[in-house]
Amino acid sequence: MSDRVYNVLFLCTGNSARSILGEAVLNHVGQGRFRGFSAGSAPKGQVHPLALETLHKVGISTDGLRSKPWDEFATADAPKMDFVFTVCDNAAGETCPIWPGQPMTAHWGIEDPAAVGGAEFKQVAAFEDALRFLRNRIGAFINLPLASLDRLTLNSRLESIGAMDGTTTKSSHVA
Repeated sequence: MSDRVYNVLFLCTGNSARSILGEAVLNHVGQGRFRGFSAGSAPKGQVHPLALETLHKVGISTDGLRSKPWDEFATADAPKMDFVFTVCDNAAGETCPIWPGQPMTAHWGIEDPAAVGGAEFKQVAAFEDALRFLRNRIGAFINLPLASLDRLTLNSRLESIGAMDGTTTKSSHVA
């Protein structure tokens, strides 16, 4: 078994909900083989309170989570990313920075739970759904035999994971 640790960046526009959930889940289930990060193209500056509450309810740590710009990860001294996943349609359609090391990319679009209005139970349910969809995708991802897949096959598998239950309909490619 390899001692390699894979760095994964989850991108969204606001970096307050879905990408934060992805970072926290990967760090929780990554078994020391994966390090999750998150960022946004236009970060809100704070993590959505329901994202934090949803993570707390299932026992996932929220320590160190913060809303931050994606350019923090495009510098020479930033951690080298192995994978970059966009989790919202807006970020998938934006021109991303050039990531050092040319990481594998895929779009894993999920509806924005922070955009759900109305009764609080509907908002809570939207965050729980987003968390469930991300947990399923991340579970499939961390169980891929990464060391034995060629780049083309891995790209196909990553795209298939992005098409799992809960995907948004907009198809886009990360630049």
